[in-house]
Amino acid sequence: MTSRHDLVVVGAGPAGLATAIFAARKGLTAAVIDRGQPPIDKPCGEGLMPAAVDALLRLDVKIAPGEAFPIAGIRYIDGKIEAEGRFDRPALGMRRWRLHQRLIERAVATAGVELHWGVSARGLGTGAVDTDHGIFRGRWLIGADGLASQVRKWGGFERPSDRPLRFGMRQHFALAPWSNEVEVHFGQSCEAYVTPVALHEVGVALLWTGGKADFDSLLARFPALVERLAGAKRSSHLQGAGAFDRRVEAVARGNLALVGDASGYRDALLGDGVALALAQAEALVGALLAEDLERYEREHARIVRRSRWLTGALLWLTRHPDKRSRILEALAADPDLFDRLLAELSGVGTPRVGALFPVVRLLNRAFRAMDVG
Repeated sequence: MTSRHDLVVVGAGPAGLATAIFAARKGLTAAVIDRGQPPIDKPCGEGLMPAAVDALLRLDVKIAPGEAFPIAGIRYIDGKIEAEGRFDRPALGMRRWRLHQRLIERAVATAGVELHWGVSARGLGTGAVDTDHGIFRGRWLIGADGLASQVRKWGGFERPSDRPLRFGMRQHFALAPWSNEVEVHFGQSCEAYVTPVALHEVGVALLWTGGKADFDSLLARFPALVERLAGAKRSSHLQGAGAFDRRVEAVARGNLALVGDASGYRDALLGDGVALALAQAEALVGALLAEDLERYEREHARIVRRSRWLTGALLWLTRHPDKRSRILEALAADPDLFDRLLAELSGVGTPRVGALFPVVRLLNRAFRAMDVG
C-alpha cells in the first residue's frame, strides 16, 4: 500500500492528532499512523492547565460534564508548610484515555484527516515513512511519537543529556477528591502529584531522581498522603515513564519536523506537557502553510521558554530543601503573590516582563527570611 498526503504524522497522541486537525482545517490532508489501538492510555499527571483548556476549545474538542474535574489551583506541600495559588481561568483534571478519545472524535469528524491504527513506522525515506503496512508519502513528515521518539533518532535530532536521571509513575485510586486543587508534595528526592480526575477518582503521579524504584516504597515517603489513600481501591494499572530529559539539536530540518514530547522534554514537574504540545501543533501548521520551518524553530523556542525556565527553577528547589521551605513559606504568607505568579506563568510562551515583578518580590521575601534565620 502507498498513501500520499500533505502531512504524514507519526504518533497519534495529543500532539499528532492536534497537528492533523489544525492542518486539515487549513485545507491540508493528513495521515496519522500509530502502532497502538485507541483509546491510548499513558503515564501522565492528567492536569490540563489553563493554556491546554484554551487550546482544546480552539480545536472544538467536546468534554462532557462528569468527564473531567474542575481544577481551581495548585497547592504545594512540604512537611507542615502549605502554599496555594488559584488559576485565573479554567483548568481540568482528566483521565488521559478520555482526552485521547475526545481528540480522536474531533479528528474523525474533520475532513482531510485519516487515522491508521496498528501501523508501526520502520524508518524514514525521502518524503516518505516506511511502515509495516506500506509506504506513506507526504510533503511534510511530522514526528509526534513521544518521549522515546524514533523519528527524532532517525532524523538525527537527538542530543545526549548529562543531567541526573528522572522518572515517573502514576496510579489511580477510587475515592472522592478531598481538594479541587492539584497537590504537589515534596519529599526526599521525590515529588508526589495528586490530581482530581473525576468525582470519585484521583491520580497520583510520583516523580523521582535516581534508579529503579517501586510505587509503594516511594509513596511511603509521604505519610500524610498514605493516610489519605488508606483503604482506597486502585482503579488503574500502574504505568511509568522516563528517563525524562530529552535534548534536541533542532526541531525541524528539510521537510521533517518534531512536535510534542518528541521535540524535546525537560521534566514532568509543571504538568504542562499537553499545553505545550497543542501550542506547538498550532505553530507548526502555521509554519507549514508559510512553507517556513525556520519560523517553527523560532516559535517552538518561544513556546517552551516559559516552561523550561520554570522547570529549571522547580528542579533546583527539589535539590535544595532548605531554600525550598523558605520560598514556600513566602508564598504561604502572600497568597495574592502566588495567584499572580500562576496567572502570569501558567500559560505557554515567553513570560511578560510584568511576570518578573512578583518573582523578584517572592525572592526578596524568601532571602530576607533566610537572612533572619
